[in-house]
Amino acid sequence: MQFEKGEGILIARCNGETLRIEAWGKDSLRVRATRLWKFTKQDWALTEAPGPQEAAVEIHEEDHWVGDGTVDRKQAASITNGRIRAEVNFRGILTFYRDGEKILREYFRDYDGTISKESRCLKITGREWKGITGGSEFGLRVKFEGNDGEKIFGMGQYQQPYMDMKGCVLELAQRNSQISVPFAVSSLGYGMLWNNPAVGQVTFGRNYTEWTSRSTKQMDYWMTVADGPKQILENYTAVTGRAPVFPEDRMGLWQCKLRYRTQEEVLSVARQYRKEGIPIDLIVIDFFHWTLQGDWKFDKTYWPDPKAMVDELHGMGIKVIVSVWPSVDRKSENFEPMTERGLLIRTERGAAQTYDYQGDCVEIDVFNPETRKYVWEVCKKNYYDYGIDAFWLDNSEPDYGVYDFENYRYLEGPALSCSNIYPQLYSRIFYDNMKEQGEGSVVNLLRCAWAGSQKYGNVVWSGDVPSTFEAFYDQVQAGLNMGLAGIPWWTTDIGGFMTDDVNDPDFRQLLIRWYEFAVYSAVFRMHGDRGPYNIPPLDDRDWGGGYLHTGQPNELWSYGEENYRIMKKYYDIRIGMHDYIKGLFAEASENGAPLIRTMFFEFPEDEKCWELQDQYMFGDRYLVAPVFHLNEFAREVYLPAGRWKDTRDGKEYEGGCTVLADAPLDSMPVFEKL
Repeated sequence: MQFEKGEGILIARCNGETLRIEAWGKDSLRVRATRLWKFTKQDWALTEAPGPQEAAVEIHEEDHWVGDGTVDRKQAASITNGRIRAEVNFRGILTFYRDGEKILREYFRDYDGTISKESRCLKITGREWKGITGGSEFGLRVKFEGNDGEKIFGMGQYQQPYMDMKGCVLELAQRNSQISVPFAVSSLGYGMLWNNPAVGQVTFGRNYTEWTSRSTKQMDYWMTVADGPKQILENYTAVTGRAPVFPEDRMGLWQCKLRYRTQEEVLSVARQYRKEGIPIDLIVIDFFHWTLQGDWKFDKTYWPDPKAMVDELHGMGIKVIVSVWPSVDRKSENFEPMTERGLLIRTERGAAQTYDYQGDCVEIDVFNPETRKYVWEVCKKNYYDYGIDAFWLDNSEPDYGVYDFENYRYLEGPALSCSNIYPQLYSRIFYDNMKEQGEGSVVNLLRCAWAGSQKYGNVVWSGDVPSTFEAFYDQVQAGLNMGLAGIPWWTTDIGGFMTDDVNDPDFRQLLIRWYEFAVYSAVFRMHGDRGPYNIPPLDDRDWGGGYLHTGQPNELWSYGEENYRIMKKYYDIRIGMHDYIKGLFAEASENGAPLIRTMFFEFPEDEKCWELQDQYMFGDRYLVAPVFHLNEFAREVYLPAGRWKDTRDGKEYEGGCTVLADAPLDSMPVFEKL
């Protein structure tokens, strides 16, 4: 092993691999390795300059006990940046320390001439490279020793009931309702970003943790240490970016359904809300308002004067969002020019198709700057110039017809090597250009994200999830982990997306429980695909804005008088918290703190809070305990140490105990920290 040191940088070379460790932000290190002759220039999620770094690098010799009992001297090295230190021994094995205490070590099971627990004959090392035949990329595996008792959180959104990822296997890939944001927060006081958008997998096993990339040119990860998750997240967002300031005029109710089919439908809903005395902040125009996928324009048959529609909605104080998909139908007016210019995703074999919902489609290659320019110019002309305020960037994973990642290629390279950053680049088609147009506050809605997406005005929702209590529970776990992965603007479809029968009383109970939760979340948004599908299409064409089905009504008054009463009651609670919510959004912009927070985020010293996943904190003041079961009208709530007040009846409690809280349908337990 050969070591070199530079200013705040440690370099080690051995057996064709170059390892580079450098100070990168407060109490943080960036670690890269490659078997190529140089590193790529990609910083991926690490977009923020870390500032001047003062790291101590030492190269020294250490005793090495060889098999015959004698001592040899071998070179080793270390780099220290504040509270974090990384040591590299003579075999290149990495060990990380926080304040001198070991927190993570690479997994090593190979004979090294010593008698130690790692000295085995398994021929396993911490970094394993496997060249991909015929290409310059490698398959990469990076292993770390397991830590007994460790809990791991973050990592984005996975549709499962587990908030603690220890013991879980996670695909590092984007899918509808699955969002890979590879930043892990450990209960041992460190955070780790896998700074690599390649498709892969991470296994948080009991015996070891293993990160894999199926196709990559280099290893790249970032480590930070701190006293608790709040400080870890602050360090992380300092180098990946923070959400901008959220505009006050979008903190109230967002109204949406599948789908408003005409200009008059949208206006009639907005007028009814005004008549009911319920101001809404935004109304959403969903998919197939267009002629064909990839035309990115209104079907004039049903949207004859979008400018007049937008003007009337603006006159009511309502912002307008319109759905844009990345798919381009072969019959679209944009398909041929985009194909000729190489602006669409390519397939490695078979038909040139990537998406097949309601058409034969190929999706746009957002890695190509010419693609981003082309799509923006079309959308500016057909939407933004009418006064459209924001864009709903649906299918932003992208949603492939088949998630056969090895069959797709972007301008950047094979999809296996970079596909996970697709949603971030998709969002930047609109964020970057809207900022260039002078837009002060850019807020767009996306179904997916990657590390650093929080910088680009992304409200991320949890995708097309079922309308079940089980799915509701899973979404809360997903939202809490999204917050720990640095994505504070997160939301769900209230009531879930897929509903068979809106008249089912069980569904209506679920809807109310989900709605109550949504009041205490970042973005308060009505949406869903509401069955039954007994509303006839507007025409018999097989294209355009009239042929596709629509869902049942999804406005607050759509579910009966009693449910409407409950919804209005909780609407008023949301509006009454406006100043508090404004402060939470400001905090997210200042230090990266999410709006919905795990219990241990606010109470890291309370061991019980590290176990709880059926209640959470909305900011630092409100403890929220959603109801996750049908016909459940009371539930246990744990109150950490301190004084707490039930927001419903004003009764006060001394914390450090569990209480049984009543939860009738019109009343979700929420406690205020005094």
